[in-house]
Order: sequence, then C-alpha cells, then structure tokens
Amino acid sequence: QVQPVESGGGLVQAGGSLRLSCAASGRTFSSYAVGWFRQAPGKEREFVAGISWTSSSTYGKDSVKDRFTISRDNAKNTVYLQMDSLAPEDTAVYYCALRFGNVRYAAAMYDYWGQGTQVTVSS
Repeated sequence: QVQPVESGGGLVQAGGSLRLSCAASGRTFSSYAVGWFRQAPGKEREFVAGISWTSSSTYGKDSVKDRFTISRDNAKNTVYLQMDSLAPEDTAVYYCALRFGNVRYAAAMYDYWGQGTQVTVSS
C-alpha cells in the first residue's frame, strides 16, 4: 500500500509559477500511474494531468496542456507538476492519486489519494 502526500501549493500572482510534488512511500511506486486532479469550490474534481509508469504523460484541458508539465522521478518516489503562467481559474485544491495500470481520466479509477494542497492565484 502507498500513501501519497502533496506539497508545493501556495499563493501566487497571475502569471507566476508553482511546482507541486507528490511523494509516496513504497517500493512499488514506479509501477503506479499517477494523476493530478483539482477541485475548485462548488465544482467537480477534474483531471489535470497524468503520467504512466513508463513516464508517458497525458493532459486534461487544452488550457493546461501548454502551461503545465508532469514528470516523475522514481528514484525519489516523487511525481511533479510544474505549473507556469498561472491564472486565477487555476485556483483549486490539487490532489495526486495513484493506480496500477494506465492513466485514467476518471477520479473513481484511482485507489490512493493524498490530502490535497491549496493553490491560490491572485489577479
């Protein structure tokens, strides 16, 4: 069993950058696909980006694709989400989640979830 822990959130001005980290314990971390999700107040949780155990990446909305980059360092049991050119609409709690197999867009397909990290982008 693994327990992911997110870090790196905070308050940033529009146009700024943040790098989120998702660290997980367990020797089998490299076997998991990892997804980043976000949830804004009053909205459903949405898929942001995912990375497979082979480091193949997948992104959600087009608005994220050109600004966010997901990567993983299996030696450190960590997945990163580099977020550039942040906008107020990126404000949300960001969660990472793990599952065996391929990246999936649906949150229900993930087995292990972190507690989330708040990202707030001011205009």
